[in-house]
Amino acid sequence: MSSEGSKYLKFGAVTVVILLSLGYLAYTGVQDSKSYYVTIKELQGLGDKAYSKRLRVAGNVVPGSIKRSGTRVDFMLKEQDLTLPVSYTGTEAPPDTFKDDSQALADGSYGRDGVFHAKQLQAKCASKYAPQPGAAPAAQPGKNMTQNQNSGSSGMAN
Repeated sequence: MSSEGSKYLKFGAVTVVILLSLGYLAYTGVQDSKSYYVTIKELQGLGDKAYSKRLRVAGNVVPGSIKRSGTRVDFMLKEQDLTLPVSYTGTEAPPDTFKDDSQALADGSYGRDGVFHAKQLQAKCASKYAPQPGAAPAAQPGKNMTQNQNSGSSGMAN
């Protein structure tokens, strides 16, 4: 075999190794970033499968359950009558909307200790857009206009 043919063979072999490595990294990256959304009830029914998958679980934060310890935050999620202990140890602080009774979405893994270990946490304040107790109901222009027209026409008829 000539030295020129040997160079092409080496170049081809190196190219194949690089392409296989990139394919493997792409595949494992997709597998690591894939997460399954489950309810608390579904999570408890998964059995041993729950321990090997990356999961997302949503629920309402149980009032009084938030305990902060440095960068770690422990709390309870509630969905209907079921609760789930969650331990968040992400790199970012929990969002400002993470409070008692807020809706939260935890992304992480379920441990054999019965605690959901979250690496990411999203929260939205459920009461932020809800009507406040004692607030006046929003005006209904359609009704008010109809009422004004009726009272105006009855006033003219007299």
